[in-house]
Amino acid sequence: MDMIGLYPTWFEPGLGSGWIVGLMATIHVLFSHTSVGAAIFFAALAHYAHRRHRPELLDFIRRYGLFLLVFSYVLGSATGVGIWYTTTVASPRGISALIHTFVWMWATEWVFFVIEVIGVYMLVYLANRLDAQTHLKVSLIFGLASYTTMLVIVGILSFMLWPGKADWYQRGGVLDAFFGANTFAHLGMRTAFMFAMTAVVGGIVAARLEDAALKREVARALAWLGLGSTLAGAALFRWYLATLPETARLLLENRLPGWFTPSVLAVLAGILAYFALTLFRPRALVAGGAAVMTGAVLVFGLWPEEVARESIRKPWVAGGYVYSNQVLGRDVPGIGVRSEIPILEARGFLKAHPFVPERLRVVDDANRMEAGRVLALVACSNCHSLGRTGMRPLPDYIPAGSKAPEIAAYLQAALATGTTLYMPQIPLRDDEALALAGFLAALPGGREAAR
Repeated sequence: MDMIGLYPTWFEPGLGSGWIVGLMATIHVLFSHTSVGAAIFFAALAHYAHRRHRPELLDFIRRYGLFLLVFSYVLGSATGVGIWYTTTVASPRGISALIHTFVWMWATEWVFFVIEVIGVYMLVYLANRLDAQTHLKVSLIFGLASYTTMLVIVGILSFMLWPGKADWYQRGGVLDAFFGANTFAHLGMRTAFMFAMTAVVGGIVAARLEDAALKREVARALAWLGLGSTLAGAALFRWYLATLPETARLLLENRLPGWFTPSVLAVLAGILAYFALTLFRPRALVAGGAAVMTGAVLVFGLWPEEVARESIRKPWVAGGYVYSNQVLGRDVPGIGVRSEIPILEARGFLKAHPFVPERLRVVDDANRMEAGRVLALVACSNCHSLGRTGMRPLPDYIPAGSKAPEIAAYLQAALATGTTLYMPQIPLRDDEALALAGFLAALPGGREAAR
């Protein structure tokens, strides 16, 4: 076979395809994690309410569930579809790897998601028609089904960092891919923080309770939930870091900006301060403040965490064998996958990529700049924007005054041999390296070097 199985490249010139996926996924995490945490919270609160004969707490469950129908199950479902769409066009082979490896896991997750949706509708619209025993059963099934979706998704996300067991590469098998040292640490960390999100978002509903005594009781319960889960999440995060592969730890230490760790600590301190305030002064809980805190968790908590998780698995996008630029970078005998690096070394990107226009397969003086742009699109644009804005702008990586031959020499050294930890192995033939280097030198910020 003399062609590699790449798809057409989805190029988003403003932010970059990676950031589009990241924004969609981060927003979805807020919706989905809140719903999972709330489902378990509802089960515990329903048990307490029935045991203590507290129908007003059941009404809070109904009101919070009604809020979740829009917040989590409408907006969450819409952004869930958005994730599938954006990842499919931005990283088709990454999604293909996940689907082919976990097809029955995905099916399981969807079955339990349907149960979850039915459960929340029952708790909202049949709450006053169910006897205590039935209500408790519905609450428990709702909580367990919701948490099962979390378990399945976390196992798949952990596989994106690295397969559960190294034997998977040789043997294949969904369990070897799914269960590893990182899976349960990842699950524990997300479980803790999902309860923190549930407490923050629940404040929007609790702040609108008319009964002052009930509002005070619910506000304090949510504050205790938030304080405990935030502290537990911080501790479990350290466990999560201890389970990372050595390459991920190196990237975490060397590739993330210096402000990352202080900002995470500041966010945790802010969340703890918010919950402490609502614990000791429940009257301070207002719907607007809870909504602002929800936005702060999204922007300053979830977004950096998702960016960091995506960054530490570089240069891979799935399973340690699909590069971030969609090239298959290693053999996986267990599932019949062969590395495409030898094909690229022998033929080059332009001749091996099935969607490169025929006129660009051989570089000459007339098409050199256009061929360089195509190479930047297929080899670089999944992780870098080609302009001054967006994710990791390529001009920022070109030293001032660099000439095209100097850039080409770098491309054929570190990148061609795969010795750069953070970057895929990108073997380029001489003419391709010069074409790409010429295009990079001519980017805004590198024009002086091109002249």
